[in-house]
This record gives sequence, structure tokens and C-alpha cells, in this order.
Amino acid sequence: METTPHRSFDRRSDRIAFWRLISGIAAFGILACSDLRADIPWPEVVRRLAYENENLARRPQGHNGEYFVVCTLYYTPKESGFTFERGFDATPVTKRGLRGRKYPRDFLRSVKKEGFGRIVTPVNGRNYIHYNDGDSYAFGSAPTGGGGVLVPRFSAAMKFARGVLRRGAIVETESPDLQNVFRSNRWKIMDTGGGLRRWQIDCYYGEDEPLGPGKLMGRPRATTFEYAYANARITN
Repeated sequence: METTPHRSFDRRSDRIAFWRLISGIAAFGILACSDLRADIPWPEVVRRLAYENENLARRPQGHNGEYFVVCTLYYTPKESGFTFERGFDATPVTKRGLRGRKYPRDFLRSVKKEGFGRIVTPVNGRNYIHYNDGDSYAFGSAPTGGGGVLVPRFSAAMKFARGVLRRGAIVETESPDLQNVFRSNRWKIMDTGGGLRRWQIDCYYGEDEPLGPGKLMGRPRATTFEYAYANARITN
């Protein structure tokens, strides 16, 4: 999906030429991201974020609660979608913490990356498994983050930081792409992630089967969304 950033600030036409140059330079950069997110041009994105936020910081009022961010997506994968017929490695395997119960290999890989996964058959009333450190798993009652139970299309995660962009912050975004996919423009930072980047907001989509095997496991079946730029304002 080709994204078109929404811009609420006045820009001059020379910005277009500037970003064409930046995009050309970024093509030679090293793409330092996970396999599941290999389609996001991180060198270009990082440059864009730094450039826009430096401009905001130079204003007389500074950021004043306004930031330029990139929004990505995470979700809770459903075991039911990981089948041989769809091209997944559905070999039943067990891991430490699962008490001998077996699940599709690719499903466990996806849970390791996303944090939680919904299982077909509940275990002692628990419908989810979650990944723990040390390649172990545990059963859970609901997908949670550091700030509580995750709420689809409202919860989000950011890189740990002090200041206004912090856990508990309420963020309003301006982005047609984001609004179209999530039907939401209001987010609460519920968790922090060491794998996230500065000025990246990872938005929680909810539960779904995966879009497909390989790198497509990182996307829910209902959308091909990868990322979108947005203007963001902290409201609390």
C-alpha cells in the first residue's frame, strides 16, 4: 500500500524536491528492521521524522504538544488462520510454559513477535497465550500491555521516553490513511517497546487471522496497511 501523508502545516514547493533527494539517498541505506516489517523504508522514514520534528522544535512555541509521527500496526493473531492450506508452517509444536499442548509453529512465531495470540480451544477458561522472555509462553485471559488490557483501535505503544510522549499519554492523530484503516484518530499509549523507534506509534488493531505467511504474518487479514505519517497532538 502506498501511503500519502496528511499535512496540516503550510509547506513550500521546494520541500517536494528536497524529499525526492532524500528518498534517493535513502535507497542506498541499510534497512535495519525485522523481516515482518521489511517493506517499511526505515532509513527514509527516520530522516523524514527527524526533519519534520526539528522544524516543529524550532518554532517560537517549540513542539507545544505537536509532533510528526509514523504510525504502524500490531495485532493479536488468531490460531485459526495458521493452516497448511494457507501456506503456513502449521506443524504442531510445544514450548516451555504450554504444558505439553501443541500449536502451529508459525502461530507461535507470530505470538513471539506480536506478544499475544488467540487460541482455538481455551485452556482453563483462558483464550490466549502470550510470549515470555527466554522462548517460553503462558496462557492468558486477554491481550495486555504495561497499561492494562489492550483496546482495539485505541491502545498504542511507543518507544520508552520521558516527557509528554509517554505511557498514559492521549494522542490525537491527523491522517486520512490511519482514519480509513482504524476508523479512529485517538490513541492511548498503553505500552512501550524496545524495538520501536523514536516518533513511531504502534497502533493496536485488534484480533484477526494473519494476511499471509512470511512477512505477511505481521499484518491482519483485513488490511494491507503498513505505515502512515501523521500529525499528532498530545491532549493530556
